[in-house]
Amino acid sequence: MSARASLQTRIDDYLAERRRLGFQLRSRGTFLAGFARFVATRRHHGPLTAALMIDWVRQGKGGKGSPWTWSCRLARLLHFIRYLKQFEPATEIPDASTFGPEPGRVAPHIYRDEEIVELLAAARRLGPCGSLRPVTFETLFGLMASTGLRVSEAIHLRDADVDLKHGMLTVRQTKFAKSRQLPLHPSTVEALARYRRQRVRQVPITAEAPFFIGSRGRRLGQPLGDRQVHRVFNALRDSLAWVNRGAHDAPRLHDLRHTFAVRRVMLWHAEGTDVDQMMLALSTYMGHAEIFYTYWYLTAVPELMALAGSKFEQFADFPGVGDE
Repeated sequence: MSARASLQTRIDDYLAERRRLGFQLRSRGTFLAGFARFVATRRHHGPLTAALMIDWVRQGKGGKGSPWTWSCRLARLLHFIRYLKQFEPATEIPDASTFGPEPGRVAPHIYRDEEIVELLAAARRLGPCGSLRPVTFETLFGLMASTGLRVSEAIHLRDADVDLKHGMLTVRQTKFAKSRQLPLHPSTVEALARYRRQRVRQVPITAEAPFFIGSRGRRLGQPLGDRQVHRVFNALRDSLAWVNRGAHDAPRLHDLRHTFAVRRVMLWHAEGTDVDQMMLALSTYMGHAEIFYTYWYLTAVPELMALAGSKFEQFADFPGVGDE
């Protein structure tokens, strides 16, 4: 480490900057303070090394952790190490796959257009006949597919958050304690307006009321629950018998979000847009905590890997064997 700033000072600065950006970081301070103490007990001087970090990661859970827990611990540490490197350029960055693939970051199922059409059609056939339930789930799944919202963000929308006059959603206090506004496509605005008209015929709505509501029994007018939404989606998915193209056990509701991101990047490729210039905008739109979560799509999704490989070949313009 530089003599100009101690490791704990860098950690404090990092946490302060992240909190200014809206992150709550409930346990991150304790986590990184443990790393600083470990470095101090090792009497380490000079730039932080990958070997030192790996040793600390293995200390987790009293040294009785597994490669999975070590991988999670390393991933959390790397957020700070990447920040530190801009001030301490000699800082080493361990390979994120030191203990195997990062948990939870496996290839998703990217939905085809016809699969999304089938999903929405199946939602329209939900019972009971004449209830609000079919249009609720059709509109919810359609909104997630067209905006890349997390399911938690969609079901926590209030009526006041859906501004159809200006075609804008306000997503409040999301997964990483950040709020953001999302512009909507006119076709999405039309679908949301249609749902609102049908909903208001059955339930009086205030600005603070949930936008998507339950339609039966004690759930009438109440917000949808996460387990309820997943249960309905899973039943529809199983009835449609899609072929799974992802690395999970079956296509997931969350894969609608991944599909949105991949489709957007593929469209930029097709239009000849500089993807690197647009990734920050996509990261902001989707509410990612770090931009490297957005870049993950370029290396984890086969559709984008093929496009990136083709672009690289054109850039490199490899000579043929006869030219050597």
